Amino acid sequence: MSQASILVVDDEIGIRRSLKSILVDEGFEVHVVSSGEACLEALPKNSYDVVLLDVWLPGLDGLEVLERIHELEMPPAVIMITGHGKIETAVRATKLGAYDFLEKPLSLEKTLLTIQHALEQQQLQTQNRRLKEELSAQYRIIGDSVPMKALRQQIALTAPTNGRVLVYGESGTGKELVAHALHQKSQRVDQSLVEVNCAAIPEELIESELFGHKKGSFTGAAEDKEGKFQQADGGTLFLDEVGDMSLKTQARVLRVLEEQRFSPVGSSETLCVNMRVIAATNKNLDEEIQKGNFREDLFFRLNVIPFYLPALREHPEDVPMLTDYFLREFARTYGRRPKHFSENALEVLVRYRWPGNVRELKNLIERLVIMVPGERIDRRHLPSNLLHDRQRLSASGAGFTSLRQVRQASERDYILRKLEEHQGNVSRAAESLGLDRSHLYRKMKSLGIPSRQAPKASSRAQAESP
Repeated sequence: MSQASILVVDDEIGIRRSLKSILVDEGFEVHVVSSGEACLEALPKNSYDVVLLDVWLPGLDGLEVLERIHELEMPPAVIMITGHGKIETAVRATKLGAYDFLEKPLSLEKTLLTIQHALEQQQLQTQNRRLKEELSAQYRIIGDSVPMKALRQQIALTAPTNGRVLVYGESGTGKELVAHALHQKSQRVDQSLVEVNCAAIPEELIESELFGHKKGSFTGAAEDKEGKFQQADGGTLFLDEVGDMSLKTQARVLRVLEEQRFSPVGSSETLCVNMRVIAATNKNLDEEIQKGNFREDLFFRLNVIPFYLPALREHPEDVPMLTDYFLREFARTYGRRPKHFSENALEVLVRYRWPGNVRELKNLIERLVIMVPGERIDRRHLPSNLLHDRQRLSASGAGFTSLRQVRQASERDYILRKLEEHQGNVSRAAESLGLDRSHLYRKMKSLGIPSRQAPKASSRAQAESP
């Protein structure tokens, strides 16, 4: 509290002087102005924690100034001061965002206590803002490829609505990141995001988890329990791996989505809820419907806005950016100096098929940050499955789902071999391939070959040449 900054706004010189003298003695940094206009001019120039604002001012009155203060991105706490206390004025000031209301003549003890409480509230708000920023950074969607840019655009368009979203994607592609991003950018961001992994909860417990239960409703129900649907009221419910939900549970979930109300297990009480539902699955729900494993009517309820997350092998050009991001994050987490990959090691990462997608890459980077003693991660530090993946795929054709993928992989391997033959010199590689240099650069970009390493390799090769 000793270094907190306070702005006193009052048209009476005696009050300005006495408040400044008292607050400076208490260890505050204090500025004083005599009008609302001067207050609004001072706020952008200094970072004030608290504003003591008189209601009755010449020109702009205190309530008008209060309203403008709360239009700022990070407004200070405002304590209103008046010599003519009226309930109507106090109510309006509170609605406009005033922290508290003090009447003249001011009580020194009450004024200092109110300032202290206002500062504590500001500190809590600052901490909450920082935590939200950290949370947003934790759930960033990394990548500059066309699929990732399209995904971020789709999130920006969808998030402010209440439309239900169904996210499709292989395990490890980041379906939970999409759910968090949608919630963070939604109008429900100040409420809870409640997550349920439908595949991780035993069948006999999932209804209790979702809807809650009353004490004694079944063996082991020793006390009342609040379900996930009730916890998500006003916020967002994320049903992960919804394709693993039993048909019995699907029927109950469908009814809740239709009626926006439900009863806990063992209770006759009806609870009403208002929430946004985001679901995710790594299964083909069309096939599951044909097999009789998933209700078609529930599918139509969930699949209002479908999101399709590409596998990492479908946008390998994002691997270098993801790698840099995870290297920085884990270096900070474990208190290590930042590491970097050699060109050859990064090339292996870009070539690899990543069956576990971004999660597999993230786990690998964490392991390497912990286990590699130096700051440079070389090819020799990589696990053998990454090094042999290219030869295995070339020999067996495994991992490909279309002729186009096979053709792209073959082109990629051939270009990489030519770059290796010419020590990374793109111009010479282009000449040997019978391509224009700019054409080769475009081809490298489309195939996810990190061209930014090529000039370095070329420079080194030239420096070593006689």
